[in-house]
Amino acid sequence: MSRVVSIYLPELATDRIRRNDPSIPVEQPVAVIAKSGPKRWVSAADAAAKKAGVRVGMAAAKAQAIFRGLMLIDADPAADAAALARITLWALSQYSPIVAVDEPDGIVMDTEGAEHLQGGELPMLTGIANRFHGKGLTARVAVADTWGAAHACARAIRTGTVIVPIGQTVGAVEHLPLSLLRLPAKIVSDLNVLGFKSIGELSATPRAPLALRFGPELGRRLDQLFGRVAEPIDPIRVPELIEVRRVFAEPIGAAETINKYVARLVVQLVAELERKGLGVRRTDLIVEKVDGTRQAIRAGTAKPARDVAWLTKLFRDRTEKIEPGFGIEKMTLAAVMTQPLEQEQRSSDLIEEQDDDITPLIDVFGNRGQRVYRVAPVASDVPERSVRRIAAAAPDVVETWAHHWPRPVRLLARPDQIEAIALLPDHPPASITWRGKRRKVKRADGPERVFGEWWKRDSELEAVRDYFVVEDEGGERFWIFRSGDGVDPDTGSHKWFLHGIFA
Repeated sequence: MSRVVSIYLPELATDRIRRNDPSIPVEQPVAVIAKSGPKRWVSAADAAAKKAGVRVGMAAAKAQAIFRGLMLIDADPAADAAALARITLWALSQYSPIVAVDEPDGIVMDTEGAEHLQGGELPMLTGIANRFHGKGLTARVAVADTWGAAHACARAIRTGTVIVPIGQTVGAVEHLPLSLLRLPAKIVSDLNVLGFKSIGELSATPRAPLALRFGPELGRRLDQLFGRVAEPIDPIRVPELIEVRRVFAEPIGAAETINKYVARLVVQLVAELERKGLGVRRTDLIVEKVDGTRQAIRAGTAKPARDVAWLTKLFRDRTEKIEPGFGIEKMTLAAVMTQPLEQEQRSSDLIEEQDDDITPLIDVFGNRGQRVYRVAPVASDVPERSVRRIAAAAPDVVETWAHHWPRPVRLLARPDQIEAIALLPDHPPASITWRGKRRKVKRADGPERVFGEWWKRDSELEAVRDYFVVEDEGGERFWIFRSGDGVDPDTGSHKWFLHGIFA
């Protein structure tokens, strides 16, 4: 079943202003002022301004009187719309093949066929919120069965994310205000005068009298909200996007027919890519059905590609997920992420050269939703900072690890605190207790002293760790350390931690 994600950007205008002018202090309240003739009012306010009591719709003079240090900036709807379009295009390349602008301050996307690539709905929503926050954007994220339900829930929450379980739309929206039903402000105002406050109250009222007074829009929005009427998402497109399409005179539905036309579209797309000297990293297949709904499949590659046979295989492995319903009337294949790719000259040889390229294997695992990456060294003496994840097909890293001391095959993401019996300051422990099990130390080597990176963090100016390799009676070997030098408490707490396990 198709699921819809709504991303609400409540501070789009102020976030854009701060990104364009990094000199504005974080603690400085900012409000955006809209004008209509002689009237001036607050059209947007950041978190600091709202905390000071400024509210959207408030008169500009009143807002300035509430907080004298408030920074007032004239509204620029065109710049806000352009910023929203750029963010939507970025989301198209990152999350889903079907992404659209949800004016004036949101993004909507269909996640069918894409949520498994993010590890499921909860990790996907959390990841979206975190990535938007990392880019300096305030985001509220919701997923539901319909566009209307996701839109309403995203704007109803104050922070974070919300997941509306499949089939639970009614319970999730019945107590929400009518203003979240995507109706014109005049209709919402008139409904409030009549005593309607929530979506549940309105949906429980006979439709005919309301339609006579307010027209068909009210009923249409309710039907879209509860999934009685389809509301297709028209994906955002730009002239630079390379895409090819096929419109069918008669709808198709057989798996063999679908695969045949997908293969033809791949040939056309590769020809366009070759003409422009590009390779594709992410390709979307969008099918439009007779009933007006859309379904999409995304295939990614670890490095730029335009091999017809390989791209065809990637889609053929997944076209079985397409549900044609009453038939497919249009298919579109779009290259949503491309990179330059030069032609390669292959040497002619009677002996077939060995192909060591594992990119196809990486692509297979990646398109199944598994995260494929490599571990690369980082120039740092602090163990947990000496590694980083890079793309599986990324170029080799020049840096290498120093091998003066042995390192465990498994490094814990966070060191586990343990209990240890040891003579200070330089003796290894006689025994350790880890996760409730006491282990007597038979052999030990160390200490290896690791200093804090004082040039990165002031708190590590005097911090040190003393690492030991210890082996217990069963032959298991562990990498442990004492925080501090064992003498000066300013160097650390003198507590013991287990940081790694040897093979």
